[in-house]
Amino acid sequence: MKEQGTGRREKGTDEPTAKNSGSATKAKSSDRRSGRLRRWAGPAVILLAAAFAVMPQLFQGNSCGHDFDFHLVSWFDARTSWHNLLFYPHWTPSANYGAGEPRFVFYPPLTWMLGAALSLVMPWTMVPIALTFLFLAGTGMATRALARVAMPDGAATLAGCAAIFSGYALFTAYERSAFGELAGGMWIPLLLLYLIRVRGAGQAGAGRASVWMQSFDGSTAIALVIAAAWLSNAPLGVMASYLLAAVAALLAVRQRSWMPVVRASVGAMLGLGLAAIYLVPAAWEQRWVDIREATDDPGLRVENSWLFAHHADAALAGHDSELQRVSWIAVAMIAVALAAILVAWGRGRYQISEARTKPDSRARELWLVLAAIPIVVLLLQLPVSWPAWNLLPKMRFLQFPWRWLGAVEAPMGIFVAAAVWQRKRWRQIAIASVCALVFGWMVHVAGHNYFQVCDDEDAVAPMVAVDKSGAGFEGVDEYAPVGADESLAVKGLPLGCFSEDPQVELGKMNDDQVLEWNVDQGSCQPTFLATPDSFRDRPENLHAFTDFKRTGYLILRLRAYPAWHVKVNGKLMPVIQRDDGLIAVLVQQGRVQLDVDWTTTPDVIVGRWISAFSLLAITGLFAYRRHRKPVH
Repeated sequence: MKEQGTGRREKGTDEPTAKNSGSATKAKSSDRRSGRLRRWAGPAVILLAAAFAVMPQLFQGNSCGHDFDFHLVSWFDARTSWHNLLFYPHWTPSANYGAGEPRFVFYPPLTWMLGAALSLVMPWTMVPIALTFLFLAGTGMATRALARVAMPDGAATLAGCAAIFSGYALFTAYERSAFGELAGGMWIPLLLLYLIRVRGAGQAGAGRASVWMQSFDGSTAIALVIAAAWLSNAPLGVMASYLLAAVAALLAVRQRSWMPVVRASVGAMLGLGLAAIYLVPAAWEQRWVDIREATDDPGLRVENSWLFAHHADAALAGHDSELQRVSWIAVAMIAVALAAILVAWGRGRYQISEARTKPDSRARELWLVLAAIPIVVLLLQLPVSWPAWNLLPKMRFLQFPWRWLGAVEAPMGIFVAAAVWQRKRWRQIAIASVCALVFGWMVHVAGHNYFQVCDDEDAVAPMVAVDKSGAGFEGVDEYAPVGADESLAVKGLPLGCFSEDPQVELGKMNDDQVLEWNVDQGSCQPTFLATPDSFRDRPENLHAFTDFKRTGYLILRLRAYPAWHVKVNGKLMPVIQRDDGLIAVLVQQGRVQLDVDWTTTPDVIVGRWISAFSLLAITGLFAYRRHRKPVH
C-alpha cells in the first residue's frame, strides 16, 4: 500500500511537472518572438518615417535644390568613369561644356560614388530620392542608437523620428539638395555615441598596460566615423573634428582624466589617415585651382550669415531670403531643444535611464554633452562668435554658421523624446499619435515651402539627354585653373581645334548669354581625331593621330591642370594655358600622334599609402581588442 501510495504520489507530481515544463517552453518561445518583434519594431518605424519624409518627391517629382545639378552631373561622370574601368576617377569630363574640371579631386567621394552606384539599379529620377531616403533613415537610426544609451527603446525610436523631421534635415533635403551635408545627421550621432560608449579597460596586466589600452578603447569606431564625415562633405569633416575635440575636452574635465582626450586624438589621427586618399590630394592641389572662390564670394562669407542678417547689397537679396528661412529654423530647433532640456530636467530624466535600475554614468555624460551642443551652436550663429570663426583653422570653410544645425538634430530629438515620453502604454500611444501629426505637418511644410520646382533644363530627363549628347554642363568656379576667366567658357567646341594663334577668341554670345562656338565663326579649324576612342568615352586618356598642313597650335577642349601630360609624337610638350583655361599645344606640319594622359601625382601616392597604413592599424587594433580576454 505504501509503495502504491508512493507511486501514486510520484505519478501525481510528475504529470504537473511535465505540463509546467511545456508551458514554460512555450512561454520562453513566445518571449523570444516578442523580443525579436520589439527589437525590429524600432528600426522598422524609422524606415517608415524616412519613407514618409520623402513622400512629396514621390508625388511631385524631384526637388531641384541648390546643389541638385552639381550632384547629378557628378553621378553622370562617375558612372561614365566606372564604365571605363576607372573606379576612383579624378576628372569630371562633362563640366565646362566638355572641357572638364578636377571635381573628384576636391569633392569627397561618398555621395558621388553612392549616387552613381544607385543609378546602376534604378532610374535616374529615383536616385536623388533614394539617396535622400538612405541619409534620413541613417539619421534616424544613428540618433536612436545614441538615445538608447539613456532611454528605453520606444523613446529612443521617437528621438530618431524627431531628428528625421527636424526643420534643418528637411530644409537640407528639399531646398538645398545638399546630400553630403545630409549625411551629417548620421555621422554626428555616431561620433557622440562612440565617444561616450566606452568599455572598461580592466584587462590582464593592469596598470600601465591598462592605461595604454584605454587610449585605444573605442578609437577605431571614432576613426571610422571621422573618416566617413570627411569622405561625405568637407565642411562636415571640419564640424565633426571640432565637435570631437570639444566633447572630448568636456568629458576629460568631468572624468578628471586625460583618457577621453587621448582616445579622441588617436581616433582623429586614424580617421584622418584613413581619409588621406582624398584629403592629401585635395589639400595639396588647392594651389592649382581658384579655391578661394569657395570663401571669398560675399554670399559665402560667415560674417554675412548671422541670424536674420539683412544687407543693402542687391546682389545678396537671394542670400538674405534663404537666410531668413534658415534663421527661423535655427531659432525653432534651438528653442525646442532648450525647452525640452528644461522639461526633461524637471522630470528627472537626466538622472536615471528608464531601462535601468540605477544611475548610469554614461547616460549622465550623454545628457551633459547633448545639453551643451544647442547652446554652443546658438552662440556660433551670433556675431559674438566672430573671433572663433577667425582664429580656429578652417572654420571659415564652413561658409554658413547655420551649417552647425546638423549637430543639433540628434540632441533636439533626444530631449524632445525625454520630455514627452510616458511610462503608461496608453499615454505612449497618445504621444506617438500627436508626434505623428506634427511630423506630418513638417512634411507638408517641406513639400510646400522648401520644395524647389525644377526648371525645364534642370529636370532629370533633360539633364540625362544633355549628358548623352556630350554637350556638357557649366563648371564650378572654385575648380577652375588659376588665372582662368570663367566668363570665357565656350559651349559647342570640337575636341580639337587648330589655330595659328594660341589665344584666339572662341565663340560668340548666344541668346542664353553663353559663349558658343560654330565653324562659321572662322576662329579655328576643327580637327577630327582619327581614333575609335574619344575623350568623352575615356575621361582620363586620349590617344589620336591626325595630319596638319602647317605648323600652329592645337587647342584642346580640355581644362589645363598639372596632372595632364601632353605628348606630341612621343615627346612631352609644354602646354599653354589660355585665358579661358583651355590647353593649347604647339604642333608641327605633318602627321602627329597626340597622347594626353592623366598622371598620378606624388601627393596622390602619399595619400594612398597613408590610408593603407591607417587601415592596417585600425584593422589590427580591432582584431586585438576582439580577441583580448577580459579579467573577471
